[in-house]
Amino acid sequence: MMKRYMVVAAALALPMTALAETPNVTPGEWEFVSVTGVSGDMDIPDQTETERQCITQEELDSAEFGLIEEEQGCELLSQEMNADGLSYNMACSADGGQATIDGEMSFMGEQIDGTVTIVTESPMGALTMDTTIEGERVGDCG
Repeated sequence: MMKRYMVVAAALALPMTALAETPNVTPGEWEFVSVTGVSGDMDIPDQTETERQCITQEELDSAEFGLIEEEQGCELLSQEMNADGLSYNMACSADGGQATIDGEMSFMGEQIDGTVTIVTESPMGALTMDTTIEGERVGDCG
């Protein structure tokens, strides 16, 4: 479940109706690389994921554009978005555990950088997952 929160561009699902200006993101094919480190009661090696996604001008102009997917059992507590970036805070409850999620993204035209920190409390113990995300426009959509 937590993996879904770490893939920054996995979904364009949460409406951003308060956004008054278009995000500083160049439309096209994007590649996102996320590196997640875990600290806590369990020893888990760092994980790297690479994902590609087409972002269109229509999506950028739409009130539906967003980089946060709100999952069942989660509540978006705060969110600020403007042309240059996004910051948010969520709280989630599932399977007897709790998680808080804090994220920040910077939009720089043909690059997106961000961090997501997830702190969980579960029957298996406490874990903190720190993810760094680097997105780069790699060309036109195919």
